[in-house]
Amino acid sequence: MKRAGWLVLAAALAGLPWVAGEYYINLASQIFIAAIFAASLNLLVGYGGLPSLGHASWLGLAAYISAWMSLKLGLGHWATAPVALLGTTLIACAFGWISLRATGLGFLMLTLALSQVLWGTAYRWVSVTDGDNGLRGLTRPAPFGINLDDAGSFYYFALTITAVAIWLMAVFVASPFGAALRGTRDQARRMSALGHDVWLIRWITFVYSGFWGAVSGLLFVYYNKYIHPASLSITASAEGLLAVIAGGSATLAGPIVGAAIVMILKNYVSAYIERWNMLLGFVFVIIVIFVPEGVVPGLQRLAGQAKKAWRSPR
Repeated sequence: MKRAGWLVLAAALAGLPWVAGEYYINLASQIFIAAIFAASLNLLVGYGGLPSLGHASWLGLAAYISAWMSLKLGLGHWATAPVALLGTTLIACAFGWISLRATGLGFLMLTLALSQVLWGTAYRWVSVTDGDNGLRGLTRPAPFGINLDDAGSFYYFALTITAVAIWLMAVFVASPFGAALRGTRDQARRMSALGHDVWLIRWITFVYSGFWGAVSGLLFVYYNKYIHPASLSITASAEGLLAVIAGGSATLAGPIVGAAIVMILKNYVSAYIERWNMLLGFVFVIIVIFVPEGVVPGLQRLAGQAKKAWRSPR
């Protein structure tokens, strides 16, 4: 049943550019980027029990590396993309080594502090980042000679990357390593007593999460053709965390649904409501009150209760 639902969703997404206007196609592309970002954060928050407020570091860092190499060095996307992913992943290795010296609130504050270092650097290192002006005048790649400047072409490109990313993250959490990761979340001391290296499991997850955050950063800079220090800010990290919590952590579909909620409110509703941030707050308050576990698991619970009530004898 779940597989059939995913197939129906895939068919609907594949046919969207044929029935929707350019605005909605672009909005969907932004949702894909946000979905990868939220899903990568969910590896830490949902499956590892490690809430982070510095995840935007990977999005912004990968975007800046790619943009700087393209503008300053004149290199093509075939060279900048691998270097951006590798460089960001290596920084994630170092940041994970520092952050995972603590857990809980300590881990949260360390990720926030380290991300603020990158955010401040992006603002102050003007010779590299152009400071508050950001890096602009960027181009999109042309994989296999396909021009991605068209909204529909970029949509399918982003859809393909998102599908691969979600699938690989699903394989990760469904593997024996994913089971060990959930064990460190629920019973860290017991896992350590059983011989598992809890720190190493969390560190590998941190790095893997950072890699997919970097992938979302590349898609982000390709879509916008521009990168600004705000992409590294605590606001960007908080939006990802809200998406995970709203959709339902420790689920595959939850971060995707949460990302869609955030992006629709941010891009669509804001065109009609000036105080859209207030509406976003109200939406999350309603979610916490009625489905505290998140939209996806909450709706599954309510559907199960309704089915049980319907089948019960009257």
